[in-house]
Amino acid sequence: MLVNKRWFQFLTFLIMLFLLIWLISVTDFIFDPMFKYIGAVAFPFIAAGILYYLTRPILSFLERFKVHRTIAIIIIFILILFVGLIIVRYIAPIAQYQFMNLMNNIPKMVDWAQDLISYWQANQTTIPKEINDTITHVTNNLQTYIENIFNYIFDFIGGLISFVTSLILVPFFLFFMLKDGEKFLPFITRIFEKKKAENIRSLLSKIDHTLASFIQGQLIVSFILGVLLFIGYLAIGLNYSLTLGLFAMMMNVVPFIGPFIAVIPALIVGAFQDPMMIIWVAIVTLIGQQVESNLISPNVMGRALNMHPLTIITVILAAGSIAGFIGILFAVPFYSVIKTIIVHFYGTYRDSKSNDEDALI
Repeated sequence: MLVNKRWFQFLTFLIMLFLLIWLISVTDFIFDPMFKYIGAVAFPFIAAGILYYLTRPILSFLERFKVHRTIAIIIIFILILFVGLIIVRYIAPIAQYQFMNLMNNIPKMVDWAQDLISYWQANQTTIPKEINDTITHVTNNLQTYIENIFNYIFDFIGGLISFVTSLILVPFFLFFMLKDGEKFLPFITRIFEKKKAENIRSLLSKIDHTLASFIQGQLIVSFILGVLLFIGYLAIGLNYSLTLGLFAMMMNVVPFIGPFIAVIPALIVGAFQDPMMIIWVAIVTLIGQQVESNLISPNVMGRALNMHPLTIITVILAAGSIAGFIGILFAVPFYSVIKTIIVHFYGTYRDSKSNDEDALI
């Protein structure tokens, strides 16, 4: 019968899905309060989930030594507080001092750039008028552009820190995730029959592995690369090395595109400090990227995500145009989860089709 055909069932599923989306869009007055509630809970839940994947290996390590789970969780919370105390006590004041100095030196940097551009314009006779007008306009507004960029970065960092510190629900979410995380699979699969339960358990395990590979791998790689760049910037005598290293660490969380964004402020600062510093910054960045791509990432992340760079760029650009920076930040893990689900169900469909053909034979 037609209703038993897989293509018909899949087409029916798509129609019902789009119908559900349409019904939600036309009845937004009903779902809007629910979405606001989910949005309020989503951020602490995501933050706790990231911490969960980062601290779960520590929990497993402690439990291998027969440490009671509750005691192990308390130790993890103490470690998190200790790391936070070190950041607040030693790293944050230095980074803030360097950043404020950088902001205060922007007028001098702008004057230097304007003098350089004016000298270049005065000694060029073949520049078209349109290009010359554009250069003049950019030069006259250069300080505003630079200040807006750094103010945006500073406001984003400040807002991010304030937002994270205000998430009082995160410790509670994290505690119960660490304590009862392994009970999630049995709770979900117990309502299904045995065969479907095994299939769902396999899918959820693959999703868990994908998220763990990305979150643990990407954050560890970003941290190591940020430290390497900070050491390199410090070695070549680049000003504001800690601030630039922290910025690189945060930007490297975004796969593939992040490293290119991270090097831009370092190149700008190096250019104003000493033109030769551009070469040294480029060398340090190149060495750091080579160490990351050839040594760190293969050993930390492996090929768990197995995504082509062109796919990463396309996904990040599309997510950025839809949801801004948040979309860029979560584009790759979201895509990886969707890909895992599709590959799993395609494998299930292929196996079931193979079994049906064997039965007919």
